[in-house]
Amino acid sequence: MDKVRFGIVGVGNMGSSHAKKFYTGQVENGVLTAICDIKPAKMQAVLDKAEGAEIATFENYKDMFASGLVDAVIVAVPHYYHPSICIDALNAGLNVICEKPAGVYTKQVKEMNEVAEKSDKLFTMMFNQRTNCVYRKMHDMIADGELGEIKRVNWIITNWYRSQSYYDSGDWRATWRGEGGGVLLNQCPHQLDLLQWILGMLPKKVHSFCHFGKWHDIEVEDDVSAYFEYENGATGIFVTSTGDAPGTNRLEILGNKGKLVCEHDKLTFTKLAIPEREFNATWKGGFGEPEKEVIEVETDGKNPQHLGILNNFANAVLGLEPLFVDGKEGIRGVQLMDAMLLSTFLGRDVEIPIDDDLYLEELNKRVATGRQKDAVDTVLDTDGTYGSKAK
Repeated sequence: MDKVRFGIVGVGNMGSSHAKKFYTGQVENGVLTAICDIKPAKMQAVLDKAEGAEIATFENYKDMFASGLVDAVIVAVPHYYHPSICIDALNAGLNVICEKPAGVYTKQVKEMNEVAEKSDKLFTMMFNQRTNCVYRKMHDMIADGELGEIKRVNWIITNWYRSQSYYDSGDWRATWRGEGGGVLLNQCPHQLDLLQWILGMLPKKVHSFCHFGKWHDIEVEDDVSAYFEYENGATGIFVTSTGDAPGTNRLEILGNKGKLVCEHDKLTFTKLAIPEREFNATWKGGFGEPEKEVIEVETDGKNPQHLGILNNFANAVLGLEPLFVDGKEGIRGVQLMDAMLLSTFLGRDVEIPIDDDLYLEELNKRVATGRQKDAVDTVLDTDGTYGSKAK
């Protein structure tokens, strides 16, 4: 094939944003040939903006999968449906991009990963934040041992401010039944993925404090503080909210050889002259600490975000470059978000991997008692809302 033919399942906020990248010619080796949504008005809105592009429409995604019009699909529907639709697409012989998160609960994501493992088609997650040059550099520096043994990580990510009108824009939003959670499942899957990807490890124990409807008239979490313990003895703090204005995005990672700080799209490395553990064992002066050098870390400056994932995927399908994100890694972020919620549900520490059945049981209790929202479904403009600007 010359170009990969893409279909999009769900053309709400994210699906319509992805569609625009195709009909404006930004995906070099991909073309949008089909879209699917249960609401025809949303598809018509895409067609109106696509200015005569030949895009077939379907109200049933299985009909689109069987049409022969697509080689790959982007699944951009409410979270609960990610695994089942991805499974159907893979079983139909299609390459798949899944929007974040991989799913709402670990049990369903494991089922999806089992199908992906057996498939000969490509499967990726829309982890566009991994394309950010700053996060890529942090990942590489830690993987190369420049920080030494990790001792502590702190991430305060509260610049995801959302007003009540955002939550009122869809009847599924911020409900246990429709979305399966709040800030952890909607805004923070990127940070939870980055946290494990950059460090190269998941915590073994989590204790969290999730506040439900603290800042908004919603039933799910909009303010979270969590404490992590890692196998190597490192600890971590993760804080997020959609109710802080102004918000903060500051990531600190402390290692035996120094500290990385990421804030305002800049990366600073405070490098120790000798590792702290060595200094601790050999220094005889009482007071004092290792000499250090503060370095503003250079990156390649590239941050293509969603477009980077789309172009990589199309090129990978054509065999032009390796796939950047293995979709099966999406389970790791779901483990983290589910662990944080489960810890709050139970009021105690939980270990990772979590008890899949216990989490689903606790989630279903909240689904059963959740309220039905009466909201007008609205497609919002998502440009500039992703936390980092594409470059």
